[in-house]
Amino acid sequence: MDEVSRKREDDWFLQNEKKILEDARKAREKREAQRSVEETEEQRRKLKDLHWMKCPKCGHDMKTETLEGIEIDRCTFCEGFYLDQGEIEELFLKKGQSQRQNFMRRLLGM
Repeated sequence: MDEVSRKREDDWFLQNEKKILEDARKAREKREAQRSVEETEEQRRKLKDLHWMKCPKCGHDMKTETLEGIEIDRCTFCEGFYLDQGEIEELFLKKGQSQRQNFMRRLLGM
């Protein structure tokens, strides 16, 4: 390789080195961001699997029951009960007073 060719090659690398390094940095950051998203989704899935249908008070299994057309989650150990989003509105906004009383009686085992 002669002196002129080597000089031309060196000049090309000097001119393009910044772009090459910047492209490599962007590709690395993109891979890191994707890996971070996948780890976060994986962590959320693991947490959901660990806590799905577990009582927030005692940690035992919960079962779903339907009372007066409303699904509740009841603990099989401490018998605590929990309403999901929208179920309390269903109970207090769409049901009449007698239906709410029947619901509460059945819920409390009266």
